[in-house]
Amino acid sequence: MILPVVGFAPVLPVRARVLVLGTLPSVASLTQQQYYAHPRNAFWPIMAELLEFDASLPYARRVEQLRRHGVALWDVCQSAQRSGSLDAAIKAQGLVANDIAGLLALQPSIRGVLLNGAAAATLFRRWVAPTLAPRHASLPRWTLPSTSPANATISVRQKVREWSKISRYLSGV
Repeated sequence: MILPVVGFAPVLPVRARVLVLGTLPSVASLTQQQYYAHPRNAFWPIMAELLEFDASLPYARRVEQLRRHGVALWDVCQSAQRSGSLDAAIKAQGLVANDIAGLLALQPSIRGVLLNGAAAATLFRRWVAPTLAPRHASLPRWTLPSTSPANATISVRQKVREWSKISRYLSGV
């Protein structure tokens, strides 16, 4: 069955340096009302290693660590229809993108956009990029390996290496 899915509000530090964009919360995330809640999703272990905090902290404290380091977190999709949790199941018909152009206008300190996987990059190019002001369209953008447990083609170690690109945006925080 295809169900409508509505995403979360963004995680916003006072002065964000980098914006990390996923696609749409998984079933586990929606159930727990937490970004990247699936126990095998590598997002929190990767962030914990790169930002030097304990991945086992309660969710609110992990989110606070992102904010403290200048990491904004959101999804490309505000809402969409999807069966299950796989990005490939997101239906284009009826998809509503988040106002990322508006977020970037309100957060001029953002210096780069990191896309959590190829699906986030594809959705960003189709639904968000055409709405961006020239100044924001020219921000550095990286498509990183998805942290989803469905992306088992590369190891968590390899994902950490790729995701370490985040550090170039966080200096001076």
